[in-house]
Amino acid sequence: MAKKKTIFTPVKAVATAIGIMKASEKSERTPRPKLLVSIVNSGSGRKVKSILNELSAALSITFTGYGTAYSALLDYLGIGQTEKTIVFSVIPETDEERIMKELRAQMSLYLAGKGITFTVPLAGISQKIADGIMEASVNKEKEDIRIMKQEERKYNLVIAAVRAGNVDIAMEAARDAGASGGTVVRARATDNRKAEQFVGITLLQEQELLLILTKKERTQAIMDALSEKVGLKTPACGVIYALPVDRTAGISAADEEESLQNSGSAGKEENNG
Repeated sequence: MAKKKTIFTPVKAVATAIGIMKASEKSERTPRPKLLVSIVNSGSGRKVKSILNELSAALSITFTGYGTAYSALLDYLGIGQTEKTIVFSVIPETDEERIMKELRAQMSLYLAGKGITFTVPLAGISQKIADGIMEASVNKEKEDIRIMKQEERKYNLVIAAVRAGNVDIAMEAARDAGASGGTVVRARATDNRKAEQFVGITLLQEQELLLILTKKERTQAIMDALSEKVGLKTPACGVIYALPVDRTAGISAADEEESLQNSGSAGKEENNG
């Protein structure tokens, strides 16, 4: 009997219901906060936060993970994994372009190994937080915002939540499908009993999250490979999903050249932390 292939498709009906698709399709709307994700070398989190505070206002959470960017020499020397600092920041959409430009320049994200940063659209947020973040925005002009449309997005963030000890299998499967690297964060599952009744499987508490920033055209293949090797029906009991990504810095030579607008800074090959 042929093995049934897991298909990952955009849930447009649900996305539309919570305003994601509608927001991306509108040419004009009220500015709102966005999530900025920065994955940088260990110890650089404070600098990221300092830059954000200089430019605007940001509500940030910092935690530790490790990068798995592939290098045959690093693997041979036994240092293929490097400690990373991950910073999640809620920022004003009106300051997004300025923030991305300054992070790229001040953190030298156009150089290989310095890190990556990208923004993710939010479907919802506490009104009090949204009002405070937007009030602190340096740029108050709504007409200066260029809303990213779905067809303009070049990247997705693939996330695999797997049983602890299986992240290397997940990363190998993702690499075989075209991913060049990822970032791993250790986590715990919390009280999933109700969802587990419907899914029909028990999710273990000790987990690892594998974050992979990848081009849109590679997303399906990577998610299929992860599902086959570390999905729910495997010992890894993995849950795999993807999020849309808007603006990026530190990803590829082509993107850096476009973003820097002939500034003369060197680009780099795709680097996922």
